[in-house]
Parts: sequence; C-alpha cells; structure tokens
Amino acid sequence: MLSIPVNLGLPRLPRLLTALPGTRAQAIINRDKAVTSPSYTRDYPLVAARGEGCMLEDVDGNVFLDMTAGIAVTATGHAHPDVVKAIQVQAAQLLHMSGTDFYYEPMVELAEKLASRAPFPQGAKVFFTNSGAESNEGAIKLARYYTKRPLIIAFLGAFHGRTYGAMSLTASKAVQRAQFGPLVPGVTHIPYGTHASLDYLEKQLFGSMLPPQEVAAIVVEAIQGEGGYIVPEDDFLLRIREMCDRYGILMIVDEVQSGMGRTGRLFAIEHWGVMPDIITTAKGIASGLPLGAILSRPEFMTWPPGSHATTFGGNPVACAAGIATLQLLENGLIANATQMGELLQAGLTQLHEKFPTVSPPRGKGLMVAVDLWDKEGNYHPQLRDHIIQEAFLRGLLLLGCGKAAIRFCPPLVIDNHQIQAALAIISEILSSL
Repeated sequence: MLSIPVNLGLPRLPRLLTALPGTRAQAIINRDKAVTSPSYTRDYPLVAARGEGCMLEDVDGNVFLDMTAGIAVTATGHAHPDVVKAIQVQAAQLLHMSGTDFYYEPMVELAEKLASRAPFPQGAKVFFTNSGAESNEGAIKLARYYTKRPLIIAFLGAFHGRTYGAMSLTASKAVQRAQFGPLVPGVTHIPYGTHASLDYLEKQLFGSMLPPQEVAAIVVEAIQGEGGYIVPEDDFLLRIREMCDRYGILMIVDEVQSGMGRTGRLFAIEHWGVMPDIITTAKGIASGLPLGAILSRPEFMTWPPGSHATTFGGNPVACAAGIATLQLLENGLIANATQMGELLQAGLTQLHEKFPTVSPPRGKGLMVAVDLWDKEGNYHPQLRDHIIQEAFLRGLLLLGCGKAAIRFCPPLVIDNHQIQAALAIISEILSSL
C-alpha cells in the first residue's frame, strides 16, 4: 500500500506569495556569498525552509513543487513522518559509536536488509559510507585488492563523484577535473551505452594498449545520471557482464542515482536481469541523511581488518533512516515510481508532439529526462537553462543534466495531480517562447 506523508500544512501544488527571491531569501543569499565556497553550483535562488512530500517552502513562505528531490535523494519525500520518527527515536538512544570499531544493531539490521535484496545469488557483504563518492572510492580499492590488477575502465559522460578516485572515473564536465591533476592513474574511458563502444574496447583497446588481464574492473552506471539520464542500448550491460566473465574483470555498477527504487526496481540493473559483482549506492538510501553503501558479492569482499574503514559511515541515526526508507519503498513507493513514471513519460511525449524543441522522453520509473533542441535539431543548452529558470519563477523546481537535458527525479511519493501541474507549467513556458 502506498504510504504518503501526512499533510502537515503545506499545499500540494505551488503557491507563490512574493517576488523571487523574496526579501528573507535574498538576505540569506547575501550572507552565503560572504562565507561559503564559490565551487557550489546554485541554479536559482531557492532558500529552503521546510519540506513535506513533494513540496518545499522557502523562507518567505513560497511553496514549490520539487521535481529534484535534492538531486534524487529524498526518495520517500521531504520529512516523511515514518523516517522522521525513526530518526528521532534513534537519536534519543545513540547518536554515534563508530561501526569501524564497535557494533550496534541498526547497522547490522540495515546491512541484513540490503544483503537480502541485492541481486546476487548468495546475498551480499556490505560496507557503509557517507556518500556516493565514498562508495565508488571504496569499490575501486576493493576491486584492485581482490584482483591484484591496476587498471579500471569507465565511461565518457559518467559521474561518480568529486573525490580523487571517484573524480578519476568521472568524465561528465571538464570543470569537474580542470586543474586537479594528476588524477589516479590507470583509468581509461570509452563511450557509454552502445555496442560499438564495447566492440572498440574488445577489438581495439584490448589488443593494442589495454591488456584485459590487467583490468581490475569496469565501472558503469546502469542508467547514466548527470551525463543525461541515458538509457543504454539493449544488452549493453549484459555484454559487459559477459566480457567481465571472459577476462576475470569485476563489474561494478554505480547505482548512486538510479538505485533505491527510483526506476521502479530497487536497483536499475534489475531491469536487464544482469548480475554485477559490486553495487555502489547512496542518495536515496536514507531519504535525506548522509549514507552510502558498497554491496559486494561475498566472495569478492575479502579485504582484511584495517584495509578500509570509516568513522561516520553507517552512523546509527542514518541507518535507522535507511531501515525506514527501505520499508516505505517496499510498501508501495517502488510501485508508485513505475506508475507515475509512465504517466510522466506519457505527458512529456505529448509535449514533444506539441513542441518540436522538446525531445521524446527517456528513462525508467521516476528517472526521466528530455533534451531541448534548436530548430535544426541541435542541442540547445540555453533553452534548457531558460526553461529551468522560468519554471522556478512559476513554483516548479527542476535540474539540468547532460548537454541540454532537463531531468525529472521527484520524490517517489509524487501523485498524478502534481505530475500534471509540472507538465502544465512546462507547457506554459514553451507556449510563451
């Protein structure tokens, strides 16, 4: 049964009371500019104060329909009462006792639940982290440790994080790597999602410059996230699995953005029936609290005590939120992601038919995107950015990705009326151009 947050006072559709940004929001933005890093990327002047379900209220009382979920994080919606209660109960009992050195039940319970749901034949071993970047860092270390091989294959357009190992896998935007070299050596990138790319890897690179017997892992997103919500060609992931089996390479699937029910499966890789060796996840796993995980087939997680550790990963409060989140996902939110995703794609298809500058939609579940094109069919990032800004001014929160795409990754509690409201706002903007 679908569990939707109790209405605590916010409307379920946008409500704008002031010009944007409002007076209080502008004051906070001015304070922020004086003290925070210029590396933060802020697409528009939203200053959030509280959230409920798919709705966010800013400090001036304006209410927005959130199709971002904090970059695909608040899977169960903002401040779902079940998650909030789990956090409150756990925080009153135990805030922290590092799982690297000691034991506590919430960490064990969440690991048990994830292990039982991992798409592996005999469960999983779990290492908890604080973020997706940390999960990918650990996965690189684990693959190199187990295989005793140095090389990694990743994909153009990939985003795996901004710490050094994760950044070395990332190939989404040049600014994310510029002036930070040298990066971690031994990483080779190839184009994502096509059989031609895998042909090039096996027939050209393996025979000329990349000995397959020295490759520890192929790291791949089941659906490429920041690269544009790109769904790979049929059997692309299966071919990677077969290639890994052939050469003794580990298949690491990054499910940081696509996992935890977002695509209508707990993990997106399940859509293709392919079994990876390692899964990395984060974002939606605790619906807003910092938590990530490495899920490994047990036979590969063989590193000894002290070889990898974390002070805060698997924090008891974050694990309690993760347990509540998993329960909600299984009690209807994953199914809702499938149903609402179909409705969203149908509505975006209608927008494409009405406005040729909008591409047909792509994605699975509530991980959906459209590109914006000019009259010649070329990518039009300026139009994409304009639509995102105009949507904010109408009470709709969107994010871009890829070359000129708008991504739709709302909380999984979104309903029919909210999807229709979002589509109506975008249609209004396109009609005004």
